[in-house]
Formats: sequence, C-alpha cells, structure tokens
Amino acid sequence: MAAVETVNSIPWWKEPTKDQWLAWVAAWLGWTLDAFDFTIFLLIMLPIAQEFNVPLTAVTIVFTLTLWMRLVGATAAGWFADRMGRKTPLMISIAWYSACNFIAGFSPSFVFLLVFRTLLGIGMGAEWPAGAALAMESWPIRSRGFMGGVLQSSWGLGALLSSAAYGLLYDSIGWRGLLWMGILPALLIVYIRFFVKEPEIWVENRRLQRTQHREVRLPLFSIFKRAVLGNTLTACWWMASAFVVGYSIGALFPTYSRCRSCSRAWCFFCRVRSGAGWQTASAAAGQSSSRPC
Repeated sequence: MAAVETVNSIPWWKEPTKDQWLAWVAAWLGWTLDAFDFTIFLLIMLPIAQEFNVPLTAVTIVFTLTLWMRLVGATAAGWFADRMGRKTPLMISIAWYSACNFIAGFSPSFVFLLVFRTLLGIGMGAEWPAGAALAMESWPIRSRGFMGGVLQSSWGLGALLSSAAYGLLYDSIGWRGLLWMGILPALLIVYIRFFVKEPEIWVENRRLQRTQHREVRLPLFSIFKRAVLGNTLTACWWMASAFVVGYSIGALFPTYSRCRSCSRAWCFFCRVRSGAGWQTASAAAGQSSSRPC
C-alpha cells in the first residue's frame, strides 16, 4: 500500500524511465512520419492525374491498394517482432516506407507509381505494431492508456505536417519533390539503432520461451479460436468501418477541395481542425481506457 501511495505521489511523466521515454519518442516519431509519407499523396492526386493523363478515379486506386497492403505489413511485423525484438522490424518498416515514397517520386509512368505506393503500404502497416509494442509494452500502467492514445494521435500531426509541406513547397518542388521528402524519416533509424533499447519484458519473455520451448509459431490463428472469435470479429468490424468512413471523407476531401478551386490554405485549415479532433479524441479514449469499468 505504501508503495502504491509513493508511486501516485510522483507526477505521471516522471514515473517512466529514460529508456521508456526514448522508446516512446521513437514510436511517436515513426508513426508521425509514417502519416506524413502516406497523407502527402492525398494532397497531390490531382496533379498526378493530370501529368500521367489518367482519370482521378484511377489515382484513388493507388491509396486504396496502399491501405490494403497495411494488413500484410502489420501481420508480418507483429510476427517478426515476437521473434527478433521490436527495434529491428520498426527500423525495417521506416526504411521501407521512406524508400518506397522516395522512389515513387521518380515515377516515369503511372504504373510505376502505383507499384511503389502499393509497396509503401507494407512498411506503413508494419510501423504501428512494432512501434506500439516497443513503446507501450513496458510503459507504467498508470499512464499507459493516455500515452497510448497520444501515440496513436500523432497520425493527425503527420497529416498536418504534410499539409504544411504542400502549402509551402508545392509551387517550388512540385509533387515529385514532396514525395522525395519522404526519404527524411529514414534518419530516424539512426536514433532507434543507437539510443533505443528492447523492452525488458520482451527480453525476459523471449528467454523463457526459448528455455522452456514454448514459442508460439502461428499466433495469428489464436485470435480466431472460439473463446475470442466474437471479440476478434467485433474489433475487425469496428476498424473496417472506421477505415471506410474515415478515408472516404478525410482522404478525398483535399482533392475535392482543389477540384472546387479551394485554396491550399483552406486545405491546411481543415487539416488543423481534423488534427485537433484526432489528438483530443485519441488522448481522451486512451485515458478512459485506463479507468476500471
């Protein structure tokens, strides 16, 4: 009881160790820059359609395929993260989506662009499970829900940064230059490699699994067992619904605005509003999840 009172008397932000903060910042930056690389494309679909002389609907297929490939990347990253640690899949995912976005900027044809933006989805999907596990696995319980929400909400910040880059730089570097900027997140790999450590809980669990020969080979199928099938299907339905509604409106709104001759400043202002809502809702949801039912 005394130990609990001592912990509660410490401000929540002082409770995590330095290593825990470094890991959280790595995941936060990875997810923010992941959002930048993905959402920058949503702002340049119209000029891409015009340059390659393809219908705008054909360009929308590109980001649809990117989102579909998130499933592949997320599943693969989760599997590898349980075997080789959280850091390596996170670094691979960041290098993957950075390289794909950079290469897409050199696209000589629309098909070339489609291929590399589709491949970007693998790295995009891989970042979240590796980064979230790295940051939150050993984070203090008292603020875990809140900080998990703040971590997830950094996607809105990445979208805001891409809007700022579009508004300030598009006239000078064009849509290709904005894609080339996607290589910058790769610098984060250096920070993760030298300053971030694997969570102690993962290191210990991995040691026990090996010594006791209790490694799980196909963990994906365990979520489809009868005992948890209802929860799995419910979660899938909620996430699928959020993606359909969110990206149908949010992803296409910038293009709709430009087609309606709205200014880039207006698109940026709309991103500010949606980003603020994203930040607030995610932090609130995370905080409420920490409270007992």
